[in-house]
Amino acid sequence: MPALLAFDTATEGLHIGLSVGERVWLHEGPGGARASSTLIPSVRQLLARAGIALGELDVIGFGRGPGAFTGIRTACSAAQGLAFGANRPVLAIDTLMAVAEDARERNGSTDVWVAMDARMDEIYAAHYRHAGSAWQTVAAPALYGLEALHARWQGRPPMVVAGTATSAFGSRLDVSAARIAADARPAARALLACARADWFRGLATNAALALPVYLRDRVALTTDERAADRQARAAG
Repeated sequence: MPALLAFDTATEGLHIGLSVGERVWLHEGPGGARASSTLIPSVRQLLARAGIALGELDVIGFGRGPGAFTGIRTACSAAQGLAFGANRPVLAIDTLMAVAEDARERNGSTDVWVAMDARMDEIYAAHYRHAGSAWQTVAAPALYGLEALHARWQGRPPMVVAGTATSAFGSRLDVSAARIAADARPAARALLACARADWFRGLATNAALALPVYLRDRVALTTDERAADRQARAAG
């Protein structure tokens, strides 16, 4: 088994996992704006707990997004810096796939639509199916408005919907026929599972080639748009 370090800061949480052989160390904490200052110290603390040096790792994985612009940049730059310093490859992990894996670990779901609140009244969504020992991407991560996502689901409603959009959008998301996994997130253990699968699929790459996934160019609403967004959420 490879020695893996994996972390994600694309959401409101900071998730870090480390595995060496069969042993696993996990860290979960607040992310958001804090992640840029707490990620590296938390990684160092986890390595110290495990008694392993950075250079003893086989690979470093990071959540490539989609998600918060600053969070994705934080994870990518940290992974590249650590990997260059230790002369190790990296794995760019699909953040939404890690959410699907967390849903699978929580309730055994193997056919999952992940829907994460993207703010600005939009949703990051993707469809995954678990087959054998790995996830397959049925519909790649994309940025949707509510109407566009409903249209995508028309005729083939999701069996399971995981992620923060289910609570952020409430009844506006209209997933009453699906099983809901609102608490699913790119948890540390799920990140390690995805990183391990990607490692054995030969997806490790040079740190210089690891890129984040941005699905939108515009990252903020105007004052009027923010007010309309609050009204829409209150109505939902």
